[in-house]
Amino acid sequence: MNSPLPPAEELALIDRELAQLDSRRVYLLARRDWLLRLIQQPGAAAVQWGPAASGSPAWTAGPSGPAKEASAPGAQNVLLTLGAVLLAVAALAFTLVSWGSMGIAGRSAVLAVVTAAALAAPVVLLRRGLRSTAESVAAVGLLLTVLDAYALYAVGMPDSDGTGYTAGAAAVLAAVWAGYGSALRTLRIPLPAALVAAQLPLPLAAVAWQAGPLGVGWALLVTAALDAAPALRVRAAALPAALLGSAALLVGAAQSWSAGSAAQALGPAALLLAGAALGVAAAWREPRVWGAALVGGVAAVVAVAGVARAELAPGWAVVAHLVVGLPLLAAVRVSALSEAVRRGAVGAGAVVGVLGALASGAAVAPVLVARLRVLEEVWAATTPAADPYGPGASAAVGLLLTAGAAWWLSRVSARPEPGVLAVVLGWSGLFTAPVLLGFPVAVVFAVQLAVTGAAGFLALRTSGRGAGIAAAACALTGAVNVSLGALDGRAATFAVWGLLGAGCAVGAAYGPAARWLRSAAAVCAVGCATGLLVASAAVADLAVVWWALPVLAVPALVAALGPRLGAVRLPAEIAAGVSGVLALALSAGRPGTLALALALSGVVCAGAAVRPERRVLGWAAGALFVAATWVRLVEAGVTAPEAYTLPVTVPALAVGFLRRRRDARASSWTAYGPGLAATLLPSLLAAWADADWVRPLVLGVAALAVTLAGARWRLQAPLLLGGAVLAAVAVHELAPYVVQVAGALPRWVLPALAGVLLLAVGATYEKRLRDARRLRAVIGRLG
Repeated sequence: MNSPLPPAEELALIDRELAQLDSRRVYLLARRDWLLRLIQQPGAAAVQWGPAASGSPAWTAGPSGPAKEASAPGAQNVLLTLGAVLLAVAALAFTLVSWGSMGIAGRSAVLAVVTAAALAAPVVLLRRGLRSTAESVAAVGLLLTVLDAYALYAVGMPDSDGTGYTAGAAAVLAAVWAGYGSALRTLRIPLPAALVAAQLPLPLAAVAWQAGPLGVGWALLVTAALDAAPALRVRAAALPAALLGSAALLVGAAQSWSAGSAAQALGPAALLLAGAALGVAAAWREPRVWGAALVGGVAAVVAVAGVARAELAPGWAVVAHLVVGLPLLAAVRVSALSEAVRRGAVGAGAVVGVLGALASGAAVAPVLVARLRVLEEVWAATTPAADPYGPGASAAVGLLLTAGAAWWLSRVSARPEPGVLAVVLGWSGLFTAPVLLGFPVAVVFAVQLAVTGAAGFLALRTSGRGAGIAAAACALTGAVNVSLGALDGRAATFAVWGLLGAGCAVGAAYGPAARWLRSAAAVCAVGCATGLLVASAAVADLAVVWWALPVLAVPALVAALGPRLGAVRLPAEIAAGVSGVLALALSAGRPGTLALALALSGVVCAGAAVRPERRVLGWAAGALFVAATWVRLVEAGVTAPEAYTLPVTVPALAVGFLRRRRDARASSWTAYGPGLAATLLPSLLAAWADADWVRPLVLGVAALAVTLAGARWRLQAPLLLGGAVLAAVAVHELAPYVVQVAGALPRWVLPALAGVLLLAVGATYEKRLRDARRLRAVIGRLG
């Protein structure tokens, strides 16, 4: 007969199936006996056969039978367990308390008789089909053997070493229990109990003989190896094998890391290598436990690199582990290995690489963060040089090693994740290497600019992939970091920012790249140009308020280029707008300079609004011109703005009237909005700052007239502008009285009024919405 399983495994499978069949037969026989007794009872007629609540046939009690809250097997198990516990407690009390009241012959006789009876009783019980009872009695018998061993030590060998005696007793008990369980294969407790007891002899013997940590580790490893053999047939043995093997490897790793020399690390290395061999052998024999090969691979790396670790600095010890562990990744191409071993070896190499990268990254992170200190004092030229023999240099080497391994793995596995790691780790190592090696400042900036440019070029070429996105992030991080570092010196600022700006401009013009990447490059180019102009103004010893004039050259240049910018036009114009806001903020310290900056900004917006697609900037230009005018008027101490606004409003309204006559479709906002706003809004601001009553009265009358005119001719701009100004004037005039009345009223009145108002609004919500829709429709029909 042909079978896909080896003969040993097929035999074990047949034995398990036969044991299950025997167990099922015993259960069915017991059930048959119970049913026969149930039928022969006088009240059997009260039991009916009918459909259960679930729809399937089942035995159901008559109406007079009470509901059963516990099944018969459950009650049986509870009783047997409770009986076994009580017998165990009684045995313990007899051994520990009543032992001294009997002679030595009586003691031996009692324990021998009770133990023999407890171990022999399951044989009779199994023949009668009482398996659960046999299990409980067998458990008591096993406990009695432990008490026998304790009694033998207390009476016959009280002066011997307790740990050594426990080791020997555990070995004897494990052998006895294993034989007992093999003889009575139906019982479930003896063999697992023998397996647990077998874990103790060797470790306890090592402790008794004072073998030290390594001796205990070897004892644990040998025990794990002994467990691995039955684990191939019995899965329960795999758990203690894994636990003891892991404990042995932890002991070996701790001893290796604490070794003071290479010679002292040889002993732990041997233990670790033996554990690695055991893990690889287990994975080779059982493919499902490939994690054993992974743990074994890591242990082998710790063993080999641990010998060199004692002679190296901490940073270079990390490099040593990487040198030993990263070659395990090559197992992915070794077809001679089994799948489990190959998977575990690659996993071990990946674990070593990740841990090494984290350790190296933690060492280089302060190099990147240290650049922020330059902001404390710009152009101070105080950047310290790094120690060329310090631990940081090894961190760069570690990052480059892991980057190379990740790049190789990305080529052979065709997965994107290793490629992303390769880009990030490679950039980190190359970017920080010149600082960690203590190179001169000029060389540091040159190398970092080159690395940043290489990352940007890679991002432009592979912008649609994970590696391209990682390269773009690295390039942006490098640009920001090197820009901050360049603030330490004037020459460095102009050189670095100029080169970065030029590189970003080239990247923005690179057509094959993704649009989002070109847009980011354009924004960076605008930012570098703005920074260079600010630095130039600072070098020229100009006052801060005058820095705004050079900065305005950036939005002017972007507006002049316009359509030539192509796909990056919008992000470049947005960045230029931010530069313009920065210019206005810089000039805010002096009204005259602010007015000049506002006027120049208006000129830039007006020039850009000449193009049809940017006509909306015309409104911004008008607002900037008006703001510049009013800043100048405020600086001149003007208190009557109407003297300057009315001469503008009257002709503006006349021009709007003529346009409406020629073009009936022209909006009232276009025709009358600028003219009305030129007077009403400045007058409103002046009225709110005026304590007299004349200006608010005149402005209110004018606003009322404009509102009525808008309602009469159904013009939207006069109606809304006049109404808004009239409402603002009314609020200004009523505000003091409202405050006075509010102060005189009790505090509970305002919350009460607010509650009533909310109730009223809620009660008429639908009607208010309908009225609002009608009002919006009326306003929309206005000209």
